[in-house]
Amino acid sequence: MSFLTRSPRPPAVDAPATDDAGGADGAGGRPKRPVGAWAVTALACLPVLFALVAPSELSRYGPGAFVRVPLEGLLCVALVLVLPARRRRVAALLVGALFGLLAVVKVVDLGFQATLDRAFRPASDRPFISAGVGFLSESFGRPAAITVVVAVVLLIVAVIGLTMLSVLRLTRLAARHTVVAARSVAVLGAVWAACAVFGAQLVPGTPVAAVALDRALQVRDDLQGHRLFTEQVTHDAFRTTPGPELLTALRGKDVLFSFVESYGRDAIEDPRFAPQVGAVLDAADRRLRAAGYASRSAFLTSPTAGGGSWLAHATLLSGVWVDDQQRHHDLLGTDRFTLTRAFGRAGWRTVAVMPGNTKAWPEGAFYGHDRVYNQPDLKYHGPPFNWGTPPDQYSLSFFQRTERAAPDHAPVMGEIALVSSHSPWTPTPRLIPWDRAGDGAAFAAAAASAGRWGDALRDPGRMRTAYRGSIEYSLSALLSYVETYGDDDLVLVFLGDHQPAPLVTGQDASRDVPITIVARDRAVLDRISGWGWHEGLKPGRRAPVWRMDAFRDRFLAAFGSRPAPQR
Repeated sequence: MSFLTRSPRPPAVDAPATDDAGGADGAGGRPKRPVGAWAVTALACLPVLFALVAPSELSRYGPGAFVRVPLEGLLCVALVLVLPARRRRVAALLVGALFGLLAVVKVVDLGFQATLDRAFRPASDRPFISAGVGFLSESFGRPAAITVVVAVVLLIVAVIGLTMLSVLRLTRLAARHTVVAARSVAVLGAVWAACAVFGAQLVPGTPVAAVALDRALQVRDDLQGHRLFTEQVTHDAFRTTPGPELLTALRGKDVLFSFVESYGRDAIEDPRFAPQVGAVLDAADRRLRAAGYASRSAFLTSPTAGGGSWLAHATLLSGVWVDDQQRHHDLLGTDRFTLTRAFGRAGWRTVAVMPGNTKAWPEGAFYGHDRVYNQPDLKYHGPPFNWGTPPDQYSLSFFQRTERAAPDHAPVMGEIALVSSHSPWTPTPRLIPWDRAGDGAAFAAAAASAGRWGDALRDPGRMRTAYRGSIEYSLSALLSYVETYGDDDLVLVFLGDHQPAPLVTGQDASRDVPITIVARDRAVLDRISGWGWHEGLKPGRRAPVWRMDAFRDRFLAAFGSRPAPQR
């Protein structure tokens, strides 16, 4: 521990003494511009402190959140004190680059928390980059998307470069004041150890004893979890069940699974949305009851929030928990027996209507769809809504005339994505008479009078109003479809894919989404009488809550499917 008493090297006789905090000595031995130099040093601390101690959630920000002792900072100072000058500079630049990268990850964390209600997962979330660029391009145009990408890249480079320079300046200062630096490390190290032992926190969930590089451990845990996930996928009680023993209680029925974008529990319980959305459901419930329909509702816990709809689709249809992009990728590489494959093996024609897909959808082959209708296949010639998609009413109308209009059509199982309630939630369509849907041109009048996305994004209140209006529209379109085209052989299962972003719901919202089964044939609902689901289109606050991956097996079993004997 000889560095504890080492003094700074005396300056050469022919050179003025220098100090990173105060500059060169001037006349009378007084430092030049000490305030400016100390200000620069203080500013150099900011990116380093952000990287090492800043929370990854906006809800935890406050003065107390930064009163922390970063372990990595203490180790960095100790390293500076024992390295020779030349190696010290190289080490400072490498550590600065690492801290800069950590700062970038924290900024991305804040974005993920605001939109997806979780932290960024470096091992699996890279595909969200291309998905985000695609959303920007389709919503705001390719030039705007390119501009944003270039700006983000430049910002990342600037943050890493600035952090490297900051660490370099601070290490020079520590090397010139070795005694003070060494004593500070010793004292703060003892404080860190004591806080770690006793779990001290000034802000709930934010330990004073900070460890910034625990994200590396998270990557390790994520990789371990993916190995276990792959093993789980291979265990499937229904994989080898013969077709005649699958879904026997639904024979001859058209079964529609409709995912309503961003239709979360808050839509029917948050006072900002519930009165209007509830009114839509209550009015439709009365009309459907009068027409002979009945319904049962509950909640499912989605694996995602704010975005990543495909994760919810995969979880519901495969019966395994798919909560990140790596798991989704791993799942697509298996032959998992999905609900779609079960219907196909039992004799149904299986189709998917995906108005949000502007390109081919390879996932359709994994799910087992006989036909996938992506956006170009819908032949929509009306004005674009929302993020460039056709209105939900058009998608449902297309499905009806393409798959169900023929009186003698084979039973069809349809997966239909309703995307008019996708962010940015404007412009929102209006319902028109179903016989006018045609090629979509009749929606022009609704588009001309609808709001624009920029109006909603500029104001949180308007954003929430736009969200609520889009949910009202999507539910109205879907339930109007049942009123118009439903019969004794229609069974509708509709649910939300996830809650909207925390920008809409606020922090700490649940991940629950409503799910409802509608049928005119009472024998269908009798099959789920043991589930305890609530009567009607809107589940009550005490309705059962299942994890979304539990639905597949319970649905198959309830409607007559028998697990194959295990070998």
